[in-house]
Amino acid sequence: MLAAAVSPPRVLPVTACHRAAPVGPADTVWPMGRYETDVLAGDWRRRRRVPEVDAEPDLVVEDAESGFCGAVVGFEAGAVVLEDRHGRRRHFPLLPAGFLLDGEPVTLRKPPATPPAPARRLTASGSVAVNPGRARVARASRIWVEGVHDAALVERIWGDDLRIEGVVVEPLSGVDALPDAVAAFRPGPGRRLGVLVDHLVPGSKESRLVATVTSPHVLVTGHPYVDIWQAVKPASVGIPAWPQIPPGQPWKEGVCAALGVADPGEMWRRVLAAVSSYKDVETPLINAIERLIDFVTEETG
Repeated sequence: MLAAAVSPPRVLPVTACHRAAPVGPADTVWPMGRYETDVLAGDWRRRRRVPEVDAEPDLVVEDAESGFCGAVVGFEAGAVVLEDRHGRRRHFPLLPAGFLLDGEPVTLRKPPATPPAPARRLTASGSVAVNPGRARVARASRIWVEGVHDAALVERIWGDDLRIEGVVVEPLSGVDALPDAVAAFRPGPGRRLGVLVDHLVPGSKESRLVATVTSPHVLVTGHPYVDIWQAVKPASVGIPAWPQIPPGQPWKEGVCAALGVADPGEMWRRVLAAVSSYKDVETPLINAIERLIDFVTEETG
């Protein structure tokens, strides 16, 4: 059987628990007890005030009555708990002038409780909120998205971050005219452009349009979903999965019909209301937006 582990003895300062020895003739009889002189002698009103000391952990003091010396290890029932170098613990009431610190009488007091650190507030995107949340003057750089639904969803999750960074998000109403719109924007150093494209998959119309944008000051990225609605997790919306709509049919209208919703506007309000943070949307959308924010906020020399 293995022997139980024994805590090493507490090491106390050599002088912490030694009273100063009185100096006098050899035949002097020194009084015993807490006071070495008559406490009623002289003008008691002029006696030195005993200082108060916070009983912080590991503070080494001596109980003036018993001579027990130890380090502060806690408090129980209003008493301070001292532990000596042998690991023995005793409780002592916090009496006035009840302890000696470096040979001098002190009154111990329980330290005030340290207030807890304020909890960090996170934005809907999961980043640490900056206080105060003061918006920065808008940059010349921009982020473009395909439509107003895309812009509303981006604002819902990344709005706080974008305001702090001074980035404006603008809807494009489609990407068919993207090359001409980029040329008209005239991107350059300090005037960068990030573009979010829906259904950006190999071989799609969107991928062919994106390939025509070659400026180093423009980043076009996207997600694989047919519509921004589909980038919201079905569980957040309260459905098992997004309906599969055959190619050639209007996607939003097909989804509404499959889910028994008469109005696409009503369905969109339901989708947007289901989103409160980045946890409600799919990872490809998160990655795309984070890349765009990093790109347009990168400081260029």
